[in-house]
Order: sequence, then structure tokens, then C-alpha cells
Amino acid sequence: MLTIYGVYRSRASRTIWLANELGLPFKLVPVMQRYRLPDPPPSGVLHTRSPEFLKINPNGHIPTIDDDGLVLHESLATTLYLAKKHGGPLAPANLAEDGRMTMWALWAAIEVEPHAINIIYHRVSNAGRPMDPKIADAAVEALRGPFAVLDAALAKDGHLVGGRFTVADINVAEVIRYAQAAPELFEAAPHVTAWLAACQARLAFRKMWAERDKEPA
Repeated sequence: MLTIYGVYRSRASRTIWLANELGLPFKLVPVMQRYRLPDPPPSGVLHTRSPEFLKINPNGHIPTIDDDGLVLHESLATTLYLAKKHGGPLAPANLAEDGRMTMWALWAAIEVEPHAINIIYHRVSNAGRPMDPKIADAAVEALRGPFAVLDAALAKDGHLVGGRFTVADINVAEVIRYAQAAPELFEAAPHVTAWLAACQARLAFRKMWAERDKEPA
């Protein structure tokens, strides 16, 4: 049995979406981000700094998975692992596709996510802290180049690897999602806009998102 530690309103959404696509049953162990809780945190709530969770992931981040005794951290790594383990069209068909899927995962984490997170924090929510429009605007400018790169890649056949929907699309779409509060980026990238809409229209994504909406913001 696959166990996922985390909540839907976290990067665990990536792993859960992938599990839904694969039809994998899983057990979700709710682990809250410590910054979302009051100080001191409520008794009995498992969070990312709880001693019990730190024994599982000493980095103190979610998600973590336990797949029949194999414990893995880092959301993009968990999706790549599960896709390759279970195979099918979401997985790499050969070593070249494996390399490209890894490349896109690292690209999303390095080129996009740090800036996209600032768009969320400073246009949507900053966990109760004041929002700074200048930080959001700087993040938008920093993402214009990566969005152009992604738009050009998607212009070829609408997907990132192999001309089909794969785990690479899940990993990148879940990072690009953080930038949706900046419509000016999408207006300049029509292929990104169409691709993200298609990704988010998938039944597995919608199933994940419906559960996410049930959680407190």
C-alpha cells in the first residue's frame, strides 16, 4: 500500500494527481505545514515540525511517500518514481524520455517554482503576512523567459515528452499552476494556456482538486 504524508493544499497534490491517473490506491496521512498553524500548534495535530514526522522526513517538508517500505521525499521525485514503477503511457518509454522527464522536473523546480511561489504569496496569500506587489511584479518579469521556453516546447505537439500526456506534464503543470494569478504571463503564451487548461480538465486532476477544495484554506 502506498502511503502519502501531506495534505491536498501542498505539493502532495502532485503525487496524489499522479496516483489518481494511475488508479493507485493510497492512504493519506494528514501532515500540516507548520507555518499554517498557530503558535503553539493545536494538540494532536501532526505537522511538518512534529517529532513524529521528523523521524519520517528529517527535512520537515511534505510530501513524503512510503511505498511498501521505500521512503521517498521531494514531490517531483515521488511522481517520477511512481510513474516508472507502474509503467504505461505516463512513464518514460526509453532512456531518452526518462532523461527529458527528469530535465523538465528540474527545470520546473529551478526556473519556475521560486518565482511562481512569490506570485502566490504576494498576489494571493502570504500566510497572514503583508503582501508586497513589487515582489510579485519582479516574479512575473523573471518568469517571462521560462514561459517563452515552455510555450515553444509545447507548440510542437502540445505535450512535453513523447507527444502524449506523461508525468512530465503533471510535474510542470503543478508548478505552472502557482503562476495563474498572473494572467499577463498566460496572455503571452497561448500554447501554455491551452496545455494547462487541458491538464486541469483531466478527471484525475479534477478528483484531486475536489478533495483539495474540502480542506481549509
